[in-house]
Amino acid sequence: MSQHAQIVRRLAGFVGLLLLVSLSLVCLRGRVANAAETESALPSFELKDPLGSSFADSEFREEGTCLVVAFLGTECPLAKLYATTLSDLHQRYRERGVVFLAVMSNRQDSLEEIAAFERRSRLPFRVGKDLGNRFADAVGAQRTPEVFLYDSSRKLKYRGRVDDQYGIGTILDQPRRSDLREAIDEVLSGEKVSVPHTEAVGCIIGRRKNRSSGVSQPAGVTSQNALNDKVTYHDHIKPILQSHCVECHRDGEIGPFALNDYDEVAGWADMIVETTGDGRMPPWHAGTQSTVKFRNERKLTHAELNLLSRWADTGTIEGAPADDEQALALTSTEDEGVRGEDGRYWQLPRQPDHVFPITESPVSIPATGEVKYRYYRVDPGFEKDVWVSAMQLRPGNRSVVHHILVFAREPGSTQRLHAQRGFLDGYVPGYRVEPFTRGYAKRIPAGSELIFQVHYTPTGTPQEDLSEFAIVEADVSEITHEIRTDSVVQTRLRIPPGEADYRVAANGPRLPKGAELLAMMPHMHVRGKSFRYELEADRSWWSSDSKSTVLLDVPNYDFNWQTSYVLDEPMKLPAGGRLVGHAAYDNSEKNLSNPDPTATVKWGDQTWEEMMIGYYHYAVRR
Repeated sequence: MSQHAQIVRRLAGFVGLLLLVSLSLVCLRGRVANAAETESALPSFELKDPLGSSFADSEFREEGTCLVVAFLGTECPLAKLYATTLSDLHQRYRERGVVFLAVMSNRQDSLEEIAAFERRSRLPFRVGKDLGNRFADAVGAQRTPEVFLYDSSRKLKYRGRVDDQYGIGTILDQPRRSDLREAIDEVLSGEKVSVPHTEAVGCIIGRRKNRSSGVSQPAGVTSQNALNDKVTYHDHIKPILQSHCVECHRDGEIGPFALNDYDEVAGWADMIVETTGDGRMPPWHAGTQSTVKFRNERKLTHAELNLLSRWADTGTIEGAPADDEQALALTSTEDEGVRGEDGRYWQLPRQPDHVFPITESPVSIPATGEVKYRYYRVDPGFEKDVWVSAMQLRPGNRSVVHHILVFAREPGSTQRLHAQRGFLDGYVPGYRVEPFTRGYAKRIPAGSELIFQVHYTPTGTPQEDLSEFAIVEADVSEITHEIRTDSVVQTRLRIPPGEADYRVAANGPRLPKGAELLAMMPHMHVRGKSFRYELEADRSWWSSDSKSTVLLDVPNYDFNWQTSYVLDEPMKLPAGGRLVGHAAYDNSEKNLSNPDPTATVKWGDQTWEEMMIGYYHYAVRR
């Protein structure tokens, strides 16, 4: 080997050694930092109980016990669900000297609301309000629920989530890993905590902020100009929320908290920015490849997103209310439409001709856990065909009703419900009744029975629901078009264990002459990943050599939102053409909603099984 080669080799070895030492030091610093984080001491704190009395950290310094500090919020859906889990853990470990403490740090949570939360959740341990977020700031708590486990010497041993049973839009029958419980067991056994830190999932803690314009002003700019650059609640934020959010986020609706009050909105500012920025809210999943326009589109513009972000970053300034503030207030759906015999309002053009309770008595919904689809049968007693011009599914308890589908099963049918190609009507959060265009109607064949599919979502406390279905009949002499619902269906599903991208396709029936497309609604279960509708027709239908085009593309299907995508205008369809559906499924561990990645999944009604249905509504001349 030449001298030059030897020198190069030695230099390479030296550089490699330096790199190895550097990486080792980085890893060591990371371990030291993590150790320092998990070994930090319980800081001093002072909280107020729901009655306004103060208590401090000195009450929780007793030797020989462990302390679990759980940051919760009165309106956070995950905090509500995990309140029950934490209560169970308290019962499990109280005889072994483990003490629990609930801390409420949200600026928007009043003592009165905290007292109501404590009462509804039946928390068996102390609850305190963290004024000014001081305790949350001292330990670095960011979300609700987020838990901190301290040993008998009040050194931090674990921080993060309670377990992985509940997530953003995900619910498992049982947790895959019970992080807090396992950490407690390890501390009580004198063992090192195997997983000392996990990422908490939930709602961002609503903190008070320093108020500034958020805009760097050049020298010489007047304070009035700086003021004009500020984003305020009344001038900028409230109109956005009223247009896109308040229909669900108000008292009595399924939104977990109201967004029609300044103090409430300011407390949720960071959470609003996060959920709108990543596209979770408002719920709208049509992708950029969709080629038709939708009347019920819920997307925020870039300008609206920017205003929400600037407002949160610059101190959530309230501003001055407009003179017509009362006129801007969005009224409840219960104040619109026509009043029924029970005093409640229907979103219908006139009094309904038929009202059917979905169940004979109220349905009980548990506080937590996954509630499987419920199916209910009602005989409407129709001895002749009924033509419908408007209909409404009205939840009795909007806070727990996730969605309802109603099917008309014709007499003599021996098929199970899932084999039916179409449904009659559907309810989802934010649902608004839109009577059919004059001359358009749906037909319920004589002798049909009504089958209701109801999906309930637990809220952390036991609930009851008694939902109803109402029908307004059409004037038969005026009917020019019949509205039909059909679908593309693929029942031959066999999704292998661990498969992250299982794909299937299905063709719909050939379209009749003069058909007009009105709406589309894809339906899969929790392993559903994406769905796409294509229109296939003879080349003579297109202006190019193409044989098909994408109508609706849903690249990130979300089982939690059974959205019906309503076309802005009816679309003429080619006679003899057909709709084609393409669906993909994720049966891997990376799918946080997956109940069992080791299972081979086939077609079935329940959420642990799968479906591939692409419903679509269209009209034909009668």
